[in-house]
Amino acid sequence: MDVTTVTADAESFTCNAYLALDGTPTLVDAGAMPGVADVVREHADTLDRVVITHQHGDHVAELDAVVDAFDPDVYAYADHPHRTHELADRDTLTIADETFEVVHTPGHADDHVSLVSDTSLFSGDVVVHDDGAFDDGSFGRTDMPGQDRGTLVESIERLLARLPDTVEHMYSGHGSVFHGDVRAVVERALERADRREPKYPDE
Repeated sequence: MDVTTVTADAESFTCNAYLALDGTPTLVDAGAMPGVADVVREHADTLDRVVITHQHGDHVAELDAVVDAFDPDVYAYADHPHRTHELADRDTLTIADETFEVVHTPGHADDHVSLVSDTSLFSGDVVVHDDGAFDDGSFGRTDMPGQDRGTLVESIERLLARLPDTVEHMYSGHGSVFHGDVRAVVERALERADRREPKYPDE
């Protein structure tokens, strides 16, 4: 699976939006960087689908522009004007040339899902490799209204239970892409989240 971070050159706050090619061209999250659709166009003439991990603004602000440019199917857990396919826990869907299972992972957001295949994890914001708070295993913030640390911990546990040992690529909503022992990174994130200590000093 060929994956490009189309928001790599962003100068304003955005999530990582990933374009996965080979097979079914898919964008995982739309990001908030103006011009995302133009960057997608540099790599692909068509876009079959957009999969939304959750609907925080940094993940969906450019969805209108992407839909206008490509008219893709849009997969999301929660309702959205552009949603064409509702996601549910344990659904499967194709991203590029791999089959992914949907894992409902709330805590950072009620509608948050992660996507797991035999080789790759699109983790959204529930788990990241590095994000400025922790390196080599961090987790989504839970200090904003509607967020809950205990629910996030349960979600990471659920994700671990359904994460194949063969997964070696992690594409998270923030921080860097990780290649290697993804399970170990998720386990470290779980251990840190389960301490229930503030992720940031000002929480």
